[in-house]
Amino acid sequence: MDAEGPQTLCDLCLAQVCYRLDALCRKRADGSMSLIWAPVFPQELADQLLQKMAAKGMLNDTTVGIFRNSKTLRLRRASIRCCKVSADAFRLAFCSHRLLELDASWVSGGLTGAAVISGLASNPECRASLQKLALDGLSLDWGSLEEGGSLCVGFSSLQGLRTIQLINTDLTDDNLEDICSLPKLESLDISCSTVSKLDALLKCKNTIRSLVAHRLHRLNMPPVRLLYIFEQLQALRHLDFSDDHLSGDDGERRDRDEAVRQLLEGSPQVLPSLVSLDISGRKTISDSALRAFVESRKGLIFLGLLATGLSSCPVLSSQKNLKVTGEANENQLWEALRRYRERECFIREALVHLYSLTTDTDKPQPDTLKLVLEAMQSHPESLHVHLVATACVFNLTKQDMAEAMPVRLMSSTVTQLLHAMKTFPNQQQVQKNCLMALCSEYILQDLPFDKYLASMLMIKWLSNHEEPALQRMAVAVISILVGKLSPEETAQLSKDVSFMKQLLAVVQQKAMLGVIDSTLKFALSALWNLTDETPTAARNFIECQGLELYEEVLESYYNEPSIQQKVLGLLNNIAEVEELQSDLMDEDLLEHILSLLKDSQLEVGVRYFAGGILAQLGSRAEAWTLDDELRSAILEELHESIITWPHLEREMVSYRSFRPFCPLLQHGQPSGVQLWAVWAIHLVCSQNTSHYSSMLEEEGLTELLKALDTHPDTHNDVKRVSQRIMLMVQEHQTHSELINSQKDDGKAEQKQF
Repeated sequence: MDAEGPQTLCDLCLAQVCYRLDALCRKRADGSMSLIWAPVFPQELADQLLQKMAAKGMLNDTTVGIFRNSKTLRLRRASIRCCKVSADAFRLAFCSHRLLELDASWVSGGLTGAAVISGLASNPECRASLQKLALDGLSLDWGSLEEGGSLCVGFSSLQGLRTIQLINTDLTDDNLEDICSLPKLESLDISCSTVSKLDALLKCKNTIRSLVAHRLHRLNMPPVRLLYIFEQLQALRHLDFSDDHLSGDDGERRDRDEAVRQLLEGSPQVLPSLVSLDISGRKTISDSALRAFVESRKGLIFLGLLATGLSSCPVLSSQKNLKVTGEANENQLWEALRRYRERECFIREALVHLYSLTTDTDKPQPDTLKLVLEAMQSHPESLHVHLVATACVFNLTKQDMAEAMPVRLMSSTVTQLLHAMKTFPNQQQVQKNCLMALCSEYILQDLPFDKYLASMLMIKWLSNHEEPALQRMAVAVISILVGKLSPEETAQLSKDVSFMKQLLAVVQQKAMLGVIDSTLKFALSALWNLTDETPTAARNFIECQGLELYEEVLESYYNEPSIQQKVLGLLNNIAEVEELQSDLMDEDLLEHILSLLKDSQLEVGVRYFAGGILAQLGSRAEAWTLDDELRSAILEELHESIITWPHLEREMVSYRSFRPFCPLLQHGQPSGVQLWAVWAIHLVCSQNTSHYSSMLEEEGLTELLKALDTHPDTHNDVKRVSQRIMLMVQEHQTHSELINSQKDDGKAEQKQF
């Protein structure tokens, strides 16, 4: 069972609302949506609906209009992270709500931090109610308010704020002064911002409990002054003064490292409430400074030491309740991946070490895979992250480990691998990692994911690479994927002639060398599946000179039944398309196929597919353009050969439908044609009765078989096989009805009890 469990009923219902939003809404004059009718939503459901719309990427100026009605959809914790919403749409949809929390991080569409603050401050209730605000990645752009004639307000207008997050913003020292004047400020994250001084923190020294100041690359303060400010923050419990170890000026970094060193070696009376410290990325801190700090702080619960060289320090091993980010062991790396999800520099570092630790693993680690997946999702455009993360995915899912993972987790992982292949088409190592991870029968056969996209990406990869081992994997993946596509997807795929050309090029390459390997077999299987009941693909095959190539392969690989079956299987697909049958009217080709049918030394599989081609072509006397004696010989040999074939236990072929058999079962068809069709149906029905018996009923073949059985002109051999099929289907139906009856009786007994 999937460890993540099924989706909740609430999730499913909200997904349906999202899916049917157009039908549930009318358009306003400005183009925004309004619900035609809605009850008063439970408050938590309104928040969840907004979150669901954002997660599905459907939140924009049009759809966000449904939240203008703050009476039926009452928002408290609103997240529009990474959505495209303009300032006007934001103001109309959100500023009338009595919000407790708002996350407008990384919103595109022209929304600025100033517009958010101004809009929220226009609601007196929101001024007092809003406690948490995140504006990561937004331009604050206070000047836009002055230009627009709006009331100039600041963060201090929102007096209820306790938590503010302004990562990657153009935060100025003046803005920081304004923020720090808030009377209830407890938590502040100004990472990667443009502040140069931290003196403003003295204003909130009695209230601030958490300060995150990662990678302040413009900070310009002497170590003594910096340390003095830290010393004044008596209520501070968490301090993050980490740095990006991969960039920055070494001189400036040394100054900030010096302040950290002095803090570590200082008295425990400095920051007496501190229980959590993150100095990851600060590479010049000594073991002795860290030891002094840890030994003097008995209440520590977290230390961030990734990329410092300190995570193996012996003093850490004696701290049982201390969580550490570092690279000394898996626990430290897991903690790093959890805490630093948004920090690319640290994610890269953690993944590099995780790759080394998982290279020889043979135990399924779903929690680790989930962390790797989240890292990839958080940095979808980062080559550096995906380069290492895709290698980690391979380590964690190779051999049988993928089967032990939750299905939903694996599906999401495969989707992310496809994203990586699409995003980094020219990065050979990323492509190789993804290909190696995807080359798993379990993943390709059993997991739900976009197999059409995967097929297109694989064929694109194949056109740019010729490394034998990887080519084999790519062709193998394509071979399985094409067989899993729906008829509509196969038809769509077949419109791309390059797909056909690339697979034929692989066949030609191998055939020219006379090679018999898995790459050739996979390519032949892919082409066979691609042309199955897909006339467009069959036509493309002929136009790409595939027929000439396959004639050569038939002759060259005469003693290779596995190759011959795949070649003849594709020619069967072409023979099923009436308008393409004329392309097969080649005397040498048909005489060669007839010789395969006659050869009793060959496997039945080869003779079966040879017979299928000849049965399709021989069934239409009006379309036969060759010598009539050849057709007569074919029809006679069909009957004589088929009655000698033994019953096969192993599965040799599967059919998407029986539609191509309908013309062959009509009254008046030669007995050899009819016999081949009923033998084929009997073969697959005997191997998978439940599947094919329902197909027979749905497609009307049961009636055709009954008609054959009762018609006086039907050959006895055809009647005998037809009767076996109908008996088999009848026995299966009787058995199924008996089982269903027993189940119903059992349910009735349970109800009575």
